[in-house]
Amino acid sequence: MTTHEDRAGLKVAGELIALIEQDVLPGLGLDAASFWAGAANIFERFAPENRALLERRDALQAQIDDWHGARRGQPYDVGASEAFLREIGYLVDEPAAFTIGTEGVDAEIAQMAGPQLVVPVLNARFLLNAANARWGSLYDALYGTDALGDLPAGGGYDPARGARVVARAKAFLDEAAPLAEGSHADVGGWSVVDGALSPALKDAGQFVGFAGEAAAPSSILLVNNGLHIELVIDRSHPVGRGDAAGLADVVLESALTTIVDLEDSVAAVDAADKAEAYRNWLGLMRGDLSATFRKGGETQTRALEPDRQWTAPDGSSVILKGRSLLFVRNVGHLMTTPAIRLADGSDAPEGVMDAIVTSLIALYDIKDLGAFANSATGSVYIVKPKMHGPDEAAFTNRLFDAVEDLLALPRHAIKVGVMDEERRTSANLAACIQAVKDRIVFINTGFLDRTGDEIHTAMQAGPVVRKADIKSSAWITAYEARNVAIGLKCGLSGKAQIGKGMWAAPDRMADMLEQKIAHPRTGANTAWTPSPTAATLHALHYHAVDVFAVQKAVAEQPTPGLEALLTPPLAHGAEWSEDEVAAELDNNAQGILGYVVRWIDQGVGCSKVPDIHDIGLMEDRATLRISSQHIANWLLHGVCTADHVEAAFARMAAKVDGQNAGDPLYRPMAANPKASLAYQAARALVFEGVAQPNGYTEPLLHAWRLKAKAEH
Repeated sequence: MTTHEDRAGLKVAGELIALIEQDVLPGLGLDAASFWAGAANIFERFAPENRALLERRDALQAQIDDWHGARRGQPYDVGASEAFLREIGYLVDEPAAFTIGTEGVDAEIAQMAGPQLVVPVLNARFLLNAANARWGSLYDALYGTDALGDLPAGGGYDPARGARVVARAKAFLDEAAPLAEGSHADVGGWSVVDGALSPALKDAGQFVGFAGEAAAPSSILLVNNGLHIELVIDRSHPVGRGDAAGLADVVLESALTTIVDLEDSVAAVDAADKAEAYRNWLGLMRGDLSATFRKGGETQTRALEPDRQWTAPDGSSVILKGRSLLFVRNVGHLMTTPAIRLADGSDAPEGVMDAIVTSLIALYDIKDLGAFANSATGSVYIVKPKMHGPDEAAFTNRLFDAVEDLLALPRHAIKVGVMDEERRTSANLAACIQAVKDRIVFINTGFLDRTGDEIHTAMQAGPVVRKADIKSSAWITAYEARNVAIGLKCGLSGKAQIGKGMWAAPDRMADMLEQKIAHPRTGANTAWTPSPTAATLHALHYHAVDVFAVQKAVAEQPTPGLEALLTPPLAHGAEWSEDEVAAELDNNAQGILGYVVRWIDQGVGCSKVPDIHDIGLMEDRATLRISSQHIANWLLHGVCTADHVEAAFARMAAKVDGQNAGDPLYRPMAANPKASLAYQAARALVFEGVAQPNGYTEPLLHAWRLKAKAEH
C-alpha cells in the first residue's frame, strides 16, 4: 500500500518523496522544504484552471452533440458548421501575422532534418537503444530487414546478401556524396593528403573529418544535407577485408531527436509507476542509466554512448554527439494522479506534476551535473500532447513560466512541443502557436489521436466510414497540409521542428523506404520511426530530400482553408453488407483486445502487436482510441448491434489468445471472458465509448489496470 506524507499541505506518496528527496534534490543542492512549498503554490494556482479547461471541453462537446443531433438525417453543411463553431467559441479568429520568437534551440531541432524516435520511459533498455540511435549501421539495417526486398535466410552470414548490401550502400554514397570522378564502388583505398580527401569528392566541402592515420584512415566523416555519414575502414573486418577500399560499414547519423514518453506508450497508473518513470528520466539526465539483460545466452549491459571525435581537414577536432537530443513527453491536461493529493483531498493534475518533476530532473543537464550533455543551449524540451485549442496552449505557457520561476530558470528555458492531434487545435493552429510563440520548438501531426478526436467530435453527426477509408478522407489531407503551411507561416523553419507521424510496421522496411519519403517531401523536417533500425533507413530520405529547400517552396503557397478540415468522414448513407460490418468489427475488436490485454494484465503501454492478419504493428493508446470510438459510433447509429459487437469480441478473444500462446505471462481471455479484467476493459472502451471525455481511453484503462494490480 502506498502511504502519503504531508509536504507543504500536499499529501505526497512515499515513492515520490523518496525519489525527489533522496535521489534528485541532494545532487542539485536544493532544499526540500522550499521545493515542496513552491510546488504546492503551483498546484494551488493551476489545478482549478486545469479543471475549468476540462469543463470547457465537455461543454463544447455537449453543444456540438446537440447541434448534430438536431440535424440528424440532414446533409452535412460545412458552412453552417463553421458558423456554429465560431458562435460557441470553438473556432477563434485567426491571429494577425506573426513570427515565433523562440531562442536558444539546439541545432538538432532548429537547423537539421532527420528521423525521430518515441520511446516508453518505463523500459530502460529501449530508452538506451533510442538515445544511442543517433548513429546506426546502414549495413546492418539493410542486411537484417526486408529493405532490399527480401529477408535474410538463417544459418549464418550470407556473402551474396552481403554483396547486395555493399552495392546498395555504395549506390547511396554515389547519390549523397558523389566522387569527382567515378563511383564509390571503384574506390581502392582512401587517404587524406594535405587536408584533402583522396579520391576527391565532387563537393570537397562534404569531407568533414577522419580518424586514425591520414595515409590510412580508419574512419572518414562526410556530410550531406546537414546529416553525417561515416565510412568505417577496417581491412581486418570480415566485410572490410573483402572490400577493395577496406570499407567495413557505412554508419549514418540517424535519430537526431528522441521523445522520452510518459504518455501514450506507457501504463503508469499510480505513484510507483510514476516514480519509476521519473527515475529513468533521471538516469538519462545524469547519464548513469544502464540496463542489464540476457541476449544470445549472454548477459549484456547497455549504457549511454559517449560523444564521437574525428580530426578536421585543418587538423582541429570535430566532436559530434553520440546520442539523440532528448525531449520528454508529459501527459496532457486530462488525467489526475494519486501520487500527489491536493489540500481538498483530490488527486493532483498529472500534467502539472509532470511539468514540475521532469523539469526539476532536467536541471542535472542544465547545470552540467550529468556525465553527458543533452542540450547545448540550456533548454528543457517538453512535448505537450492532447491540448484543445489556444486557451489550453496558453495555460501550458503560464504553467511553464511558473515552473521556471520555481527552479530559477531563465524565462523560456523550458521549450514546448505542441502535438497537433486534437480537432480544436488543428482548426486553430496559428492561435495555438501564438500562445506559446516564445518557447515553441515543435509541432507534429498526430494522425491517430487526431482521427479518434474527429470521430468523437462528430459522434452524433452520423456513422463514419470504414476505418481504412478514413485515411483517404478530405480532412486528413487538409490537416497534414495546413499543419506544415501554418508552421512555416509562423516562422518555424530554422527555429523548430515540423514533424509527421509514425510508420507503424517495424517489419516492413521496404514499404517504409518506398512511402515515408513523402514526409520530408511535404516540408516536414522530422518524422517518427518505430525503431533505431528504421531511423537509420529513414535517414536515407533526408539525404535524398533537401527539406529546408522544400520548406521555402511550400512557404510560398497559400494555406489550405478550413472547409475540408471541418468536413468529418461521414458515410453519407452508405450501406454495408453484413459481412462487411462483421469484418470491420472483427478488425477493430482484434486490435482493441490485442493491445488492451497487454496494458491491463502486464502494464505494457506500447509494443509490437499482431493485427488481424498477423502483421506486427506498433500500437499505443492512440490506435486504441480510434478503434474503440469507431465501434461506439457504429453502435450509436445502428450500423451494428450490441450482439454483433459481443460476437466480434468473442471471436477475436480466441484469435488474440492464439497469437499470444507463446507468452508465459499471458492470461487467456476466451475461455472465461467474465474473469478477464482485460476483456472487460476492452468491452468498456466500446460500450462506454460515447461517454468518455473526448473519446480518450485513459480513464478506463487506468481504472482497470489498478484493479489488475490490486489482484496480482
